[in-house]
Amino acid sequence: MDVLLKHHVACGLLARAGRVLLVHRSSSKRWYPNVWDFPGGHLEPGESSSEALVRELREELDIEIAPPVGPALLTIQTLEARIDIWKVVDWDGAVTNAAPDEHDTFGWFTPEEAESLDLADAEYPALIELALT
Repeated sequence: MDVLLKHHVACGLLARAGRVLLVHRSSSKRWYPNVWDFPGGHLEPGESSSEALVRELREELDIEIAPPVGPALLTIQTLEARIDIWKVVDWDGAVTNAAPDEHDTFGWFTPEEAESLDLADAEYPALIELALT
């Protein structure tokens, strides 16, 4: 991880049956409050992006995934942050909101439904389309 970055985040784009899972970030969150986003979170010291994804999805959604291999589906790079978004299609367990302090709700959305939401990033609609094709 680049030590100059304030934030390095790993997110999962969970896709199933033509829909993606989005979580609604609580309005009390300091970073991107009150928007729909992919589940995930900050890397811990010494953790790779794929390792953080496995941990974050366990903590936030109570599911288990295999560590992803290869590059992330998309990396968003800014001066302060790097966000790696991984496509996830296989997991064990039923998705639950195991971290209600992080997000107040979640839902499965088609690309058209997701486009009408207040999303965390303008690139998400195109990314969702790509992930579901």
